[in-house]
Amino acid sequence: MDIKDMQKEVDGWISQFEEGYWHPLSMLARLTEEVGELAREVNHRYGQKPKKPEEQPGDLASELADILFIIICYANSLNIDIEEAFINMMNKYRQRDKNRWTPIKKN
Repeated sequence: MDIKDMQKEVDGWISQFEEGYWHPLSMLARLTEEVGELAREVNHRYGQKPKKPEEQPGDLASELADILFIIICYANSLNIDIEEAFINMMNKYRQRDKNRWTPIKKN
């Protein structure tokens, strides 16, 4: 599934509800919440705060997907084509950072 298809699928799902997309500030709060859940799971796995024995293991893929969902909601609500924005962002990085790091030498 490409990004345009993801945006269409999310829009189709959200469009079936009268409430529609949340306001931008509410979505920012939701995004922050989802990033916090990812941070908590990463800290449990790789940081200094292990889970309690009775806590269930988390799912990093699910946490990342939750973040992607709210980003798509955000973009859709503001009529942003994420695919186009992504292409522009990668072009910016390719230009700005092309000599910033040491390339891997190919044999």
